[in-house]
Amino acid sequence: MSTRELNPIDHFITQADRALRTLTSGNKPVFHESPAHNDVNPELTEHEKRHAAGLMRVNHCGEVCAQGLYQGQAATAKLPEIREEMDVAALEELDHLAWCEERIKELDSHTSVLNPLWYGMSFGLGAAAGLVSDKVSLGFVAATEEQVCKHLNEHLRKLPENDTKSRKIIEQMVEDEQEHADRALNAGGTKFPKPVKLAMSLVSKAMTKTSYHI
Repeated sequence: MSTRELNPIDHFITQADRALRTLTSGNKPVFHESPAHNDVNPELTEHEKRHAAGLMRVNHCGEVCAQGLYQGQAATAKLPEIREEMDVAALEELDHLAWCEERIKELDSHTSVLNPLWYGMSFGLGAAAGLVSDKVSLGFVAATEEQVCKHLNEHLRKLPENDTKSRKIIEQMVEDEQEHADRALNAGGTKFPKPVKLAMSLVSKAMTKTSYHI
């Protein structure tokens, strides 16, 4: 039995549904449980818990941005295979979103109240990149994932030493994000010049500093 092709209204409804799922709590992994799902919660001081929660809140915010980026790009992709690539990547990133949210709750904290703002900005950037060309869109994915990996590795250094649960999650995220960056380049993505990456880094730092606290 053949499936019918989605029309613009179908795509709009799908995007709206994904946006709501991204911005509401209770997300569940799509493909894999958290790598630390069955681990014993480590003993942390109140200061360590607040610090770890702040870092994981930043990571969760990054995953919200990733959803906005991929969904924006999928909405304006020229080729069907590129749109499918973005949709698959967004689904894979939902695992990270769920893992981070789960860990934040275990640390008795909350996700960032600024998530709707970051999602909207990321969706707009993704859509704009897709309108330019699929190569630029894929290049934007690769450059973004490169920034994400830098932040995640930095968080590994900043985590409380005995917070093994958060560490396991972040280590797996680094591996997955690097794979997404490689896939985007291998699919024909344009390598962004250093000045563009620097500008992206400055925007990213603004997001991380605010999301750590709120």
